[in-house]
Amino acid sequence: MIWPFNKSTKKQIAKIEITGAIASETRKRVLKALKTVEEKKFPALLLRIDSPGGTVGDSQEIYAALQRLQKDKDVKVVASFGNISASGGVYIGVGAKHIVANPGTITGSIGVILRGNNIERLLDKIGVSFKTIKSGPYKDILSFDRELTKEEEQILQELIDVSYSQFVKTVAEGRGLEEATVRTFADGRIFTGEQAMELGVVDRLGTEEDARIWAAELAGLDPEKAECFTIEEPKSLVNKIIPGRSQASRVGSAINWLEFEVMTSGQPLWLYRP
Repeated sequence: MIWPFNKSTKKQIAKIEITGAIASETRKRVLKALKTVEEKKFPALLLRIDSPGGTVGDSQEIYAALQRLQKDKDVKVVASFGNISASGGVYIGVGAKHIVANPGTITGSIGVILRGNNIERLLDKIGVSFKTIKSGPYKDILSFDRELTKEEEQILQELIDVSYSQFVKTVAEGRGLEEATVRTFADGRIFTGEQAMELGVVDRLGTEEDARIWAAELAGLDPEKAECFTIEEPKSLVNKIIPGRSQASRVGSAINWLEFEVMTSGQPLWLYRP
């Protein structure tokens, strides 16, 4: 249900959904929605996450905004992990003080990955070559037409290690765990919601409805009466006129994923890759 702006929010629960790969558009949408939660003084927020993760910076900004909302405005935030909440999805999730996951939710994949493509041999076969003029020896690092040098591998590994340490520290702080403990399972592996609870990554096993009820209770609301309103961008006129348009967009999800891959090429990612 989309929240009607003419209705009182003091006894209602806001809901924000994070679905798909996390990138700049996700960040913009979620930060705008969180601002609405603050301005309209919702006492509680249900954060539904169904995402394999995504870009590092965007995940960090959403996490920081969730922390401010809870600390400065005392909004009770409960994260609900759906089918998958992995990597960057976990990073954002631990921004909530309370986390609920289904027993079979796929989560974890705590780690960082950076990918580059080398098509040098293919280019040789078709007779294509490039001439690069650069200001420094590492300006074309991860170029697709040559192999990485040992020095470049070391630079990138150091970058990944720093990003990984940030991830581990955030999970440890968010879940009240020791960093050494987090590192024992933060090796890129995935685990179920049930395993995540045993590890201390989530608090309870349950459904989205269970998470809604918990959010209501934390905010001192009656779970039977507290409605949950989804804060989302208003639908365009085209989407209102053509109901099947949203389904058509899902059919093109493979294309959207390819766009994400191209857009984030060479960036460190907190992303689960099955």
